[in-house]
Amino acid sequence: MRSLPRFVGTSLFDELARTLCRVNVLPRKELYESWEFARRVRRHFRGGRVVDLACGHGLVGALMLILDDSSPEALCTDVRLPKSAPLIRDALVQRWPRLADRVRLEAATVEETPLREGDLVVSVHACGSMSDRVLDRAIEAGAQLALLPCCHPVADPEVPSWKAWVDDALAIDLRRALRLEAAGYQVMARVIPERITPKNRLLLGKRTARA
Repeated sequence: MRSLPRFVGTSLFDELARTLCRVNVLPRKELYESWEFARRVRRHFRGGRVVDLACGHGLVGALMLILDDSSPEALCTDVRLPKSAPLIRDALVQRWPRLADRVRLEAATVEETPLREGDLVVSVHACGSMSDRVLDRAIEAGAQLALLPCCHPVADPEVPSWKAWVDDALAIDLRRALRLEAAGYQVMARVIPERITPKNRLLLGKRTARA
C-alpha cells in the first residue's frame, strides 16, 4: 500500500498499479516487468488463446487480456502457484469484470500444459533450460511465442562455437532465435529497458505459412 502514492495518473498502467497495490502481495519489480513485456508483445500479436507457462502469479496472462480483449482466455500454469495468485486474479476481475472466468490458474508443468495451434505462448523469466522447454512446446504445437529468457545455463554444451565473439548468455539466446527460424518462424528480437530488468532480451516467434 505504501507504493500507492506513486500511481496517481489516469493511464491504464496507473489504474492497474493502484489495483495491485491494494492487494499488497506483488513485488513492484514484477509489476513493471509484466507490464513492459505484455504491451510489447501485444504490438505484434493479437487474439489467440494466451498460455502463460511458468506463470508465477499469472499477471502476464491477465494483462494480455486487458490489453487485447479479442483473446478468449488466458491459461496460466506453474508447478507451484503462489498462494497470492488467486488474490491478484480476483482483484483484477473485480476491476475489469470482463476477465471473469477467462483467467485460469492451474498447477502443471510446462510439459503437462495442453497447447494447440493458434495459441499465443508467453513466458517471462522461465529460468535456465525451462526457456528451452517453453520454446520446444511452442514449436511442437505450432503456437506463437513470446519469451523473456532468464538465468542462462552457461554450462550448456550446446552453446554455439561462435560464443567466443559474444558472451554465453547472448550465444544461447541467438541459438534459440535460430531454432525458431529453422522451424519456419518469423523471428523478432526486442528488448525491455534495462532499468526494468537486466534480463531483458525479448524473443518473439510468429508462425508463418511455411512453418
